[in-house]
Amino acid sequence: MGKSADSSNRKTIDSTLKRIYAQKRSVPQVMFWILLVLYFIATFIISISASSGASIMIAGRSLPMYTFAGVFSSLSHICVVMITVYYGKQGFVSALTVLFIQLPLILMSVFMGHNLTSLPGVFGNIMAIAVIILIRRNNVKIDAYQDSLRTQAVTDILTGLPNWFAVTELIEELIRKKIPFALVTIDMNGFKIINDTMGFDTGNEVLVEAAKRWKAVADGGATGTFDFIARLSGDEFVLVIREFESDDDIRNSIRMYEAALNDQMDNIGYDFFVSASFGYSLFPYDSGDMDELITFSNLAMYEIKNERSGEHIRKYSKDMQKKERTLEVEVKIKNALDNDKVLYMLQPQYDMNHKLRGFEALARMKDDDGSFISPAEFIPVAEKTGLIDRVDSAVFGKAATYVGNLIKETGSDVILSLNVSVKHLMKKDFLVEISNLIASSGIPAEQLELEITESIMIESVEKAMNCINEIRKMGVKIAIDDFGTGYSSLSYLNSFPAHLLKVDKSFIDKMNTSDSSKQYVAAIITLGHVMGFNVISEGVEDADQIETLKDIGCDYIQGYVWGKPLLPEDAGKLVTSV
Repeated sequence: MGKSADSSNRKTIDSTLKRIYAQKRSVPQVMFWILLVLYFIATFIISISASSGASIMIAGRSLPMYTFAGVFSSLSHICVVMITVYYGKQGFVSALTVLFIQLPLILMSVFMGHNLTSLPGVFGNIMAIAVIILIRRNNVKIDAYQDSLRTQAVTDILTGLPNWFAVTELIEELIRKKIPFALVTIDMNGFKIINDTMGFDTGNEVLVEAAKRWKAVADGGATGTFDFIARLSGDEFVLVIREFESDDDIRNSIRMYEAALNDQMDNIGYDFFVSASFGYSLFPYDSGDMDELITFSNLAMYEIKNERSGEHIRKYSKDMQKKERTLEVEVKIKNALDNDKVLYMLQPQYDMNHKLRGFEALARMKDDDGSFISPAEFIPVAEKTGLIDRVDSAVFGKAATYVGNLIKETGSDVILSLNVSVKHLMKKDFLVEISNLIASSGIPAEQLELEITESIMIESVEKAMNCINEIRKMGVKIAIDDFGTGYSSLSYLNSFPAHLLKVDKSFIDKMNTSDSSKQYVAAIITLGHVMGFNVISEGVEDADQIETLKDIGCDYIQGYVWGKPLLPEDAGKLVTSV
């Protein structure tokens, strides 16, 4: 199976390359037949005009018919030359055949028919034969050179394996034919150390030896699958596996390539034991796109290398893509923090009579292309990576400074509401940070509100309560965010020193389509009032929801129906217009 597999892979690549080349230089086949017909028509006219004694009048002058024989002779020669140039061996054989058939006929006309006017045609015909032979010889040399270039184009110079271009051509062909395959990305472990300590020449010898062993596995057929091994660059290789029945077949094949490195490399001047990491993805199950398949197999391979668990084979899963995106977003957050590019917007809050209560400051961040990254994506990443307190602080400082100045200029009684993560609140210097924020921004403490999720009670009830009581002593308001989604005890909430409950959007969304959801929201509002809190519903998006909330006694609303998040300057205009 191994040799036939290698031959099949090579034929696939060669045929693909030839098809591409043929597309670039091809002339429609119909032109071949048109040129051939033109040749025979010209030859027929030559035979008639060369032996005719008639004359024709052109522009008042009488011209013998035989004078046109040379014109059509040249036309016929042009036809056979074009056939030879554009249609390869087929054109050459066809042109040579018709010329050799025509030559005896011309000679018979000269010597047997004593038609000396055909004598130039003899030499013209011989000249045409010589020309197309020369053209064909030249084309053969060009084709041989192009075959050599094609071979070089698909071969890695160092190892002799197929290269990146070859494997991409093969993959595209398999995708086009909808043939299932596993794409395996291979990376040598610790190869940089070999290069750094022993030099690049030794590193290259290791690559050559590894390639030799892997090619023997692929060509030997012992894996039971149809394999194709190629080198991408450096110490990166790729393996394409076909004709497998299950994932176990794929893993068993890969293990044979892994085992091929187990033997000591002692023929390169040093004694080495090397290993490699293998990550793979499947067509069409993981993706039908070549670039995505390569990305996915790379994700699987790099996860192994990062874990360093001793395992060397990993299959791609969708969770890996999420991890990759998490790392990507983490880098973006760090860059935004380091370059002071964490932004904020202000979403209005209103009472039920549409009077402005204040604004909630919402963290925002832009991607490299200028588009906003969803807070639903970067906030969880910031929390998971411990960057959320820095994000909070960046938003706190900018929003408090802007609203503080706005209050000074307008005398407005608007409240600025800031979201505080549990991890941020539990930091030992949080109280100092809030005290410094009030002092530096100039915002009145009573017009500052901190939104805290009720999950704070799960973290540490005693520490949380002590911190919140100290915040209250500063004059700062406390709101319980996302109320109803947590699991805190009502006994804790009853003694919680808050001013406001925020009903989560998920309950508001279902309120007018589910009677039980409406009753649940009404119960939260009633409970909040019983405990002495005002209640604000967030995520209110249509007028019907406003009417329902009015009916069940809600105090405030926040949502797109009356106000989308605004740029600071637009929020300022809203305050001054009141």
